This record gives sequence, C-alpha cells and structure tokens, in this order.
Amino acid sequence: MKTIHASRVLALFEAVEVKTSGRSITVKGPRGTLKRNFNHIRLEFTRLSKSKLRLDLWFATSKELACIRTVCSHITNMMIGVTRGYRYKMRSVYAHFPINCAITESGGVIDIRNFLGEKFVRQVKMLEGVTVAASQKQKDELILEGNDLELVSKSAALIQQSTTVKRKDIRKFLDGIYVSEKGNIVEAEA
Repeated sequence: MKTIHASRVLALFEAVEVKTSGRSITVKGPRGTLKRNFNHIRLEFTRLSKSKLRLDLWFATSKELACIRTVCSHITNMMIGVTRGYRYKMRSVYAHFPINCAITESGGVIDIRNFLGEKFVRQVKMLEGVTVAASQKQKDELILEGNDLELVSKSAALIQQSTTVKRKDIRKFLDGIYVSEKGNIVEAEA
C-alpha cells in the first residue's frame, strides 16, 4: 500500500549555507563545499526558512519512505563535514613481520610494504579530498582526514581491504590495518 504524503523537516546549521537546485544539494561551510545529487529518489526539497528544509515524498511505498530519513542523514553528514570535518584513525596490527607504511604525493597515496613478510608493495590511492598522514604520537597509526564522510570511510576501507589475508586461517592471522577510532577534526564544544 502506498502512503499519500510523507515529509520531514531538517534543521540546518547556522554556519552553513545550503542551496537546493531540483534534487541537487550544495552545502558550503568554513571547511569547504560539498555537492550531492539525489536524482535517483523522487523527493521534493522545500526551503521553509533560513534554518529549515522540508523533504516531501508523494505516493511512496514503504521502501521509498525509508529514503526520507536516509537523505536527511546524508545532508546532516555534509553539514558536519563542512563545519567540523571527519577524521579516521587506523592502526597496523602484526604478529611477526612489521608492516611499513610510506606516504607519498603529499598524503594522496600510501605504500604498504612487508605485509606478512611479502615482497609485494601494496599501493592505495586516497579518494578526492582525503589525506592520509602518519601519527606523530602513536606508533603504527595512520590518520585519514577529509570533509566528505563517505570518501574518508571508503578510503579507510580501501586500506583495510588491501591487507586482507589470503589462503590462511583468518582466526590465527589477524595481521592488517584496521580502523581504531572515528571522530571529527574540529571537536564539538561541550
């Protein structure tokens, strides 16, 4: 059965400028600009005031109704990204052979050497807008930073997937590079 009308009002951040054009959203803040296209969802964006955006969906099935909350979450993540940014911390875990990570192209590429003693060099390119750096405080720690949550988390996933153990018992061989902490670059005021 279809629901005739469903809507949700999204509160916008004060330090952020949000522009809608059809089903495209542009979010501009102190850290930069993010754009996202929602053409694949039959949503209607209406600006109620400077600090409120309404999302409407007409004649929707139950699966389409779930998209309203999802799109609201995407827009909120974009607003957090352009105000506070996203930071993922990753740790190298190894039992015997120490994993060597070399960062090149000013934080755009990471080379992973000596994984399980292999001579093969794994090279992972960061996605657009994401930078990787070695931690100064903690040994064997990488820090990924960027404004777009999806690109930062996808870059972390590419690093983790490059160090998957093949043809061995993964319960015993736990070597790899794993996400240890997720947070923001600029911490929220208490």
